[in-house]
Parts: sequence; C-alpha cells; structure tokens
Amino acid sequence: MKQVFHYFAPCPRGLETVLAQELAELGAQGVSPTDGGVAFHGDWALMYRANLHSRIASRILWRLAERSYRTEDDIYKAARALEWPALFDVSRTIKVAVTGVGCKLRSLDFIALKVKDAVCDAFRAACGERPSVDTAMPDIRLHVFLTERQQTLYIDTSGEALFKRGYRRETGDAPLRENLAAGILRLTGWQLDEPLLDPMCGSGTFLIEAAMMAKRIAPGRWRHFAFERFTQFDAALWAQLKQAAIEAELAVSPAAIYGSDDTPAVLDAARANLAAAGVSDAVVLEEADALERNAPADSGVLICNPPYGIRLEEQTWLDALYPMLGHALKQRFAGWRAYYFTADLRLAKLIRLSASKRTVLFNGSLECRLFEYRMVAGSNRKSDAS
Repeated sequence: MKQVFHYFAPCPRGLETVLAQELAELGAQGVSPTDGGVAFHGDWALMYRANLHSRIASRILWRLAERSYRTEDDIYKAARALEWPALFDVSRTIKVAVTGVGCKLRSLDFIALKVKDAVCDAFRAACGERPSVDTAMPDIRLHVFLTERQQTLYIDTSGEALFKRGYRRETGDAPLRENLAAGILRLTGWQLDEPLLDPMCGSGTFLIEAAMMAKRIAPGRWRHFAFERFTQFDAALWAQLKQAAIEAELAVSPAAIYGSDDTPAVLDAARANLAAAGVSDAVVLEEADALERNAPADSGVLICNPPYGIRLEEQTWLDALYPMLGHALKQRFAGWRAYYFTADLRLAKLIRLSASKRTVLFNGSLECRLFEYRMVAGSNRKSDAS
C-alpha cells in the first residue's frame, strides 16, 4: 500500500472551488476547500503532479505536524520532535514563515524564531551542525499556521510560488498573477471550441494561460521545485512524470484565441511573453482599440482586466470609459459572454449593463469582482430608472 501524505494548496481567495476541482482531476483524495486554499491527501507522486500541473494553486504544502498548543514552548517542542535531518541536508538554507488567525501569543516573529531554533537543535543533535537561514532565497521554506489553540507545521514542496511559471519576460504596469488568471478562465466556463478574446491584453497573461491550457502545456514545465532538494526526492519518478507531460502537449492549438491592445510597446511585451511560453502560434495578436474592434466570431468568450484608478483624474477618465465599454459590447458582441475582472466596483453601475453573475475574488489583499455579462441582443440594457 502506498504511503498517504497530507497536503494543503493555498490559492487566491475566491478560487477555492475551482482549485478543488482541478486537484481532484489530478487524483487528489479527501479534497476539502477552505478559506484561502484546499486540503487534500495522496501519495508522493501526487505532490509531484500537483506542482507540475496545477494552474491555480499558489503552493503545495506538505503537512508535517498538527498539534494543540498553549505557549511558544509547546510550538518549539512540536517542531523539535520532527526528524528534520531525514527531510533535507544540513547544507540547505531555511526560512520560517508564521501566520495566525485568532492566535493569542504576542509575537509571530518570536514563534518563527522558536521553530527555527527547533530545526537547528535537531540538526546539531544529529550531526553537530546547523542549517543557515536565508530569508531571501531559501532552499527550504517552512510554514507554521496557528489558530487560537491549534498549530500546523508545513514544509513547502514548491519553493518559489507556483504562479512564477518561468515564462514571463516583460510585464505591464499591473500584471495579473498567472494562477489568478488561470482560475478566472476556469470560472468563466470557457471551452476549447469557443473563441476567446482579450481586447485589453496588456502583457498577455490571460492569453498565455488560455493557450497553455489549449496546447496542454504543464505550467510547471520550465521551472524547478523545492522537493528536488528533499532527501527522499525520487529523480526517476520525477523524470517520468515530466516526460509524460511533455509527450501530452499538442503541437497545434485546437482553440481560437485572440488578443489586442492599442499600444505597440504593450503588444511587443505580450509577443515576448507568448514566445517564451511557446504559444506564439496559438494566439492572434493585433493592434486595436477595445472600443472599436469587432468580434472575431459570432459567439465566444471575452475576458478583460480593464484599468482601474486610484487618483481622481484616473477615476474621471474611467467614469467615461466604462459606459463606452458597455456600448461596444452591445454594438459588436451580441452572442458573446463577457467577463470583466476589476477592483473598481463602480464598473458594475457605470457600464450600464445588467451583470448575470458577480464573483468575489481577491488579488492579494485587494477585493475584486468578476462580472459576467451575457450579450443577448436587446436584453442587457439597464433601464433609466435603475
């Protein structure tokens, strides 16, 4: 019987349900969404597959211990009891991060120090040496999560966050994180036989994530992971899983994916990112104004992360832009489903269309909305009284 390990995959808040679906498709068992992520369990190979294939998770954390506690010393003892030298070599650098919800202890930084001491003491007892701390680029990341009376200790199997795919060469002013873009695409219900358009494509994140889905390119294809530094790393199994992922890729995308922007330099950045991701041939890019361009097909999915402003002059400009976006949808995109992702909640009123769905999402700590508009001719206009 294969050994079962317990994992937790954090994700942008609002994407827990679609992440749970994705993990189940990868073979995860006991899938349990909670606020900010998904708990699940499975064998060692599942952890490799989740890191390689998950488009929505931010990390894959392996749960090492879960205990009740009352004091900082209880947390130290729980960490000290683990066989750290069996997990990674003393030459690896470490970092400890602590988060808490309802924790009554005075200092999370002090708890991080206690856990670090526990790890170092375990190594000293085993081999007379201790690992060094590197808060910038550690080899091994440890995560402690505290509730009022419960502590959970994880080791990060991913290393750098999973949204760092390794393909991004150029960025715009406010690039969307890749896993958030992938999760939004999944929330739209977009299917490969539906044309997809981003009329304000920026550096191309939505387009690249969609094209990688269409060509079956694993998002972790180009990068390395923390689990490769674990003592029990199975290089042969990992090579086998990576090779299977590469062999599953499609040479030609079955999807029609379009993007446009009105700024040549922005389109150059998108082209560089598309090329780095190996999907230049899967996306049609053109220079066009989002308010003037036509739909590339009779029906499809429009997805967009329009600009939003903080300064007064930016908000004044957006007050004029949003109604024009709504007018363009009515005039040119009948038969389409349109999705606008924004932190500017005024869009729903100013666009002068009736949203068929509003999904709360978070971009980091910033509360956002994904507005859905089903463009059936003549049915979306708000009445003047509303």
